[in-house]
Amino acid sequence: MAEYKLLLPSMGEGVMEATIITWLFNEGDSVKEDDSVVEIATDKVDSDVPTPVSGKIVKILKQKDEVAKVGEAIAILEIEGEGGNTATEEVKAETPVTTPDAETLKTIEQPLQVAASTEFSGDLYLSPLVKSIAQQENISETELKSIKGSGLEGRITKEDILAYVSNRGNQPAPQAAPAVSKPAATSAPAATITAAAGDEIIPMDRMRKIIAENMVKAKQIAPHVTSFIETDVTNVVKWRNKNKAVFEKREGEKLTFMPIFVKAVVKAIQDFPMINVSISGENIIKKKNINIGMATALPDGNLIVPVIKNADQLSLSGLAKAINDLAYRARNKKLRPEDTQGATYTISNVGSFGNLMGTPIIPQPQVAILAIGAIVKKPAVLETADGDVIAIRNLMFMSHSYDHRVVDGSLGGMMLKHVHDYLENWDLNTEI
Repeated sequence: MAEYKLLLPSMGEGVMEATIITWLFNEGDSVKEDDSVVEIATDKVDSDVPTPVSGKIVKILKQKDEVAKVGEAIAILEIEGEGGNTATEEVKAETPVTTPDAETLKTIEQPLQVAASTEFSGDLYLSPLVKSIAQQENISETELKSIKGSGLEGRITKEDILAYVSNRGNQPAPQAAPAVSKPAATSAPAATITAAAGDEIIPMDRMRKIIAENMVKAKQIAPHVTSFIETDVTNVVKWRNKNKAVFEKREGEKLTFMPIFVKAVVKAIQDFPMINVSISGENIIKKKNINIGMATALPDGNLIVPVIKNADQLSLSGLAKAINDLAYRARNKKLRPEDTQGATYTISNVGSFGNLMGTPIIPQPQVAILAIGAIVKKPAVLETADGDVIAIRNLMFMSHSYDHRVVDGSLGGMMLKHVHDYLENWDLNTEI
């Protein structure tokens, strides 16, 4: 028999750790190859970790709510064969875990520090679990800096902060750090509301807390400006009606409007590549790849944004398949962490809820987001060779929210107008 260390696998660029949600097996249980053995959570998505080998779990190294680093052992299995840690080395070969150099870490961490909330400046590295505890217990950054961390490179662990909370009443008041000139805070702490008789108190789940925190950060960081336009999508509707049955019969997939919207957005981004950027400090990072995030509502009422990678390299058929796959896996909790990483521009289809328009919040570190409203039949004025006529057309509002730090009204407005033009002039002979 040999010992096998189950490692936390790589979960995509920039994801360095995950929190253990629950173990699906207990110590002493036997597992088969590819069995999902533990549920984990990153700041983006929940997912399962399968075991690459069959064996018996003899030791669980990371318990519920503990944080594990990528490449760190989370359990020990007993497997058939000999060779001690040979199996461990094989897994490392299958799932390489590289240690970023100082320059790479700086690149990864800088946007996170820029996106820090008003409570924590970003000078401290805090895991999602530790940050959540600190916010729930109203622990200030000054107090956090007084805690001696026992984790890697002196980082504060769950045990450190819980020990601090339990002894908080006996702690001397920490001295405030010397004042540093910083921009004034953009918001005050939310007031505590007292529930009245008959009110129902519903604790936020983990994902809702993350969404709330990210939305507040996004509004604090980016000065939002929104442009609106009404688009005649009659040709798009006619084309889809003509092709959806053929496509479903051929591919076994539904043909929605979203692939068409994504195709138009990709073309417009290619026309205006400075919309496909991020801000890092005082630098603008122009993205090579066009990765489109699509905001997706989940059955529990939460929101997630899976990403269509390299959308500019996909045909309409390829976009349809990618979109259907991501939407299905999002709604059935089958997304992998890397499925929500790397978006460079996002589309939110508020029309799927019957809404005419919306003003979405820009996901950080992107600089723009497009909201697509419901398609509604309306009377519209058409210009013809014989004069103006009124006809029934399929009209749709779009709104484009953009970060005014780097996207001015001309760029944001022209980008939206190009999406509008591509949709209005959609070729009815386009092949799928």
